Amino acid sequence: MAETIQGRLKRVQDRIAETALACGRDPKTVKLIAVSKTVAVDRVVAAIRAGVTDLGENYVQEAREKIEALGRQPVSWHFIGHLQSNKAKYVVKLFDLIHSVDSFKLATELDKRARVIGKVQEVLVQVNISGEATKSGIETKQAVALVRQMAPLDNLAICGLMTMPPYFNSPERVRPYFRALKDLQNLIRTEAIPDVHMAELSMGMTGDFEAAIQEGATLVRIGTAIFGERSNAALG
Repeated sequence: MAETIQGRLKRVQDRIAETALACGRDPKTVKLIAVSKTVAVDRVVAAIRAGVTDLGENYVQEAREKIEALGRQPVSWHFIGHLQSNKAKYVVKLFDLIHSVDSFKLATELDKRARVIGKVQEVLVQVNISGEATKSGIETKQAVALVRQMAPLDNLAICGLMTMPPYFNSPERVRPYFRALKDLQNLIRTEAIPDVHMAELSMGMTGDFEAAIQEGATLVRIGTAIFGERSNAALG
């Protein structure tokens, strides 16, 4: 018999709690973001009813359609895909947290669009911690300078960092990238940049979230383990 979304979700929640406790962390310090890209609305509703409180989407148009269809569901929406400046006006209206800010140009556009609607938009700075040409994100060595540039933008709240490490079958091979993002978070904290709160680390997916939690993740982005295999599960 096929496992239900409720059953999958419970298993993931249990693994998160067990991993956090094993490394001396409170499980409440790790938030599960259910990656719902390409997932039908009825299955998203099932996940919400099973206890999902945070949903992650990669594409603005798909997210807008889902948010409109779901109405006033008690969930927070996270934008976790690559974001272009011309979509800024849409994402500030739709999303509670944007994980993928990787340039000052994008940051200033988000700030401008958030100001128009009277919102302070929470964001994470996406870091290309691996230096892969195919990955989005600011280079590690430029991250502190970008955070310093963004800090005076009144309608953005910098909450932390996000990364997408290289794909490996072994979580242990991914661990150094998670550790590098944690080290960068600590470095930025020592800079004591005004109005910058390095509270969040968005890292870890279905295949490696336990290693990410052990290295300090506060937001884990999990799709496949909750919704099952999809045509493109790159962010889940």
